Amino acid sequence: MPEQAQPSKRALRAELRERRRIMTTSEQASAAAGLLANLMRVVDQYAAGNVACYLSTGDEPPTREFLEWAHSQSIRVILPVAREDGLMDWAAYDRENEGLDAIGMPAPLGEVLPPIALADVDLIFVPAAAVAHDGMRLGWGRGYYDRALGSLNRAAPIYAVVYDHEVMDDVPRENHDQLVHAVVTPERIISLDPDFV
Repeated sequence: MPEQAQPSKRALRAELRERRRIMTTSEQASAAAGLLANLMRVVDQYAAGNVACYLSTGDEPPTREFLEWAHSQSIRVILPVAREDGLMDWAAYDRENEGLDAIGMPAPLGEVLPPIALADVDLIFVPAAAVAHDGMRLGWGRGYYDRALGSLNRAAPIYAVVYDHEVMDDVPRENHDQLVHAVVTPERIISLDPDFV
């Protein structure tokens, strides 16, 4: 797609955020059930015992039921803890002890692990605004995940978690933006990198 034909990142994010905001309660409930089932399938596919995920907020595709399921299965899950310097530390999921990190996002309040902890997981689930069919992830603009993923050197499969309409032919991109290997949505699990996933 020619550069001038693409919407800006800001415009596309605003459109996607609004589309999430206007989902009905029944659409949200249906999406949550489908997403939980597909997240569980992905974990089972890799027999993953150590997973990185995130605490969903507001209109994001929900991950909290998945975190509860993982806890019940004795799967270790680490969650991001954003730092003011633009990097992310990690901490183990703790349903009893949650607060806010340096940028106001929900995060566990337990022992903080350094950024390199992400390299030790079997599977990574990341938030996104949208994902292109070539694996390009459009984030929400702060660059935390691009920095974290850029340092991994393909350590584990990376799945973006989005709604079905957020899988697109193309998204605006810049040199620092990072690819994902696959997408999980309420209705589908899509491999975008057949050499990896």
